[in-house]
Amino acid sequence: MAGTVAVLLCSNLIGPAKACVVTLPVIGIVTFGAGNLFFPISYIFGDVMTEVYGYARARRAIWAGFGAMIFATFMSAIVVGMPASPTSDYNKLLQPALETVFGNTWRIVVASMAAYWVGDFVNSFVMAKMKIWSEGRHLWMRTIGSTICGQGIDSLLFYPIAFYGLLDNATLASLMVFNVLFKIGVEVAFTPATYWVVNALKRAEGVDTYDRDISFSPFSLKDEGDTKSLK
Repeated sequence: MAGTVAVLLCSNLIGPAKACVVTLPVIGIVTFGAGNLFFPISYIFGDVMTEVYGYARARRAIWAGFGAMIFATFMSAIVVGMPASPTSDYNKLLQPALETVFGNTWRIVVASMAAYWVGDFVNSFVMAKMKIWSEGRHLWMRTIGSTICGQGIDSLLFYPIAFYGLLDNATLASLMVFNVLFKIGVEVAFTPATYWVVNALKRAEGVDTYDRDISFSPFSLKDEGDTKSLK
């Protein structure tokens, strides 16, 4: 949970609006938001939590991340809005920088929160359901399949809410497609590490949770999965 919240906050506070440009073989020049470099790691944490501890634990982590984002947004607004001391020369440099970095528009804030909340719940839901369907086999298929669904919804919500009308439709569509493919690529690249962490946690905790007969409502915090003891 701590890792999920940390990655989420850093991805939304450090460089989300910075546009980076790289030249890739065959594809050519690609533009993407710097915050997207590390955001997919939060989905990996979510996959691990859902696989080992179940949907109910992942649901609590999602709400913790959502609450942290609300607090960070509130704190940013207060700090940026507080009158700066006119006697401090440093404030003449700091205040404009704070406004640039933390003074996100309401569209960016709403888009980030909506995309994260829906995308993470979709990711955990698909992960939990696929575990039951596959009877716990083929972890790679579940992590990648849930990421395709969760990150797809995330990008479909974030970019139109944040940038529709500001970017032309072709650019908006290309950004969405690239970011979905990039995030899926990160999931694929980290699959061996995910296997190692999941297996290590299952051995250490002695549990393997299957989410049978529970409520998948995002607003329930009580239901537990069918925990299989490995001890």
